Amino acid sequence: MNRTDRLYALVEELRAVAPRPRSARWLAERFEVSSRTIERDLSALQQSGVAIYAEPGRTGGYVLDKEQTLPPLTITPAEATALAVGLHALDGTPFAGAARSALQKVLAVMPARERAATGEFADRVHVLARDERRATVPRVLQDALASRRVLRLSYEDREGVASERLVEPLGFLGGEQWYLIAWCRLREAVRGFRMDRIQAVRALDETAPPRRIDRAELDGPGWELIGLEGFADLVDALPGKSDGTL
Repeated sequence: MNRTDRLYALVEELRAVAPRPRSARWLAERFEVSSRTIERDLSALQQSGVAIYAEPGRTGGYVLDKEQTLPPLTITPAEATALAVGLHALDGTPFAGAARSALQKVLAVMPARERAATGEFADRVHVLARDERRATVPRVLQDALASRRVLRLSYEDREGVASERLVEPLGFLGGEQWYLIAWCRLREAVRGFRMDRIQAVRALDETAPPRRIDRAELDGPGWELIGLEGFADLVDALPGKSDGTL
């Protein structure tokens, strides 16, 4: 068994017995490798985001949190490749890193045969490069939006005038360009800050008060603003949604 298949099998072995633990020695005998190899494999899985934790004690071992991991997926090579194409389109947006991580998790829980077929299918798909590469979006912006941290921005406007701002992040506005939508304490109003004009950013310890965005405040010439209402429709269509289970 190669390492990739063993990593997949380790996750499924721990999933099958969860919440009971499996020791590294037991797993080593099961997969006919050394305990050190198993510990390296488990460490690699943990670093990739798989929810595995160590339970101490004489009867302890490694435990998989079922609620934070995906079971084996019946996803086709075309569907997995479609996710990869979508990931390419997200390059330079606030969600590029999260999308890449999500795709890695999907590939990790695909059966080995389907994963190999996905690689072959993806090799036959090509995407045109953009004329201009989008600026990389600092991860701190995404983290600050999720945790409602106040940000200190060094910003340069369209005229090249630099300023320092304290802002409360409210959301992102995307299209040809991506903007951080925030309450600007200097202007005492909602403002959009173009990502490629943010020269430096730092999250402060201060938590911003809750605020809601009125889309009317974001209206611009020729803009048609839409949200992610369709996401809720997809969630509602999932099996088991009515009783709170997935």
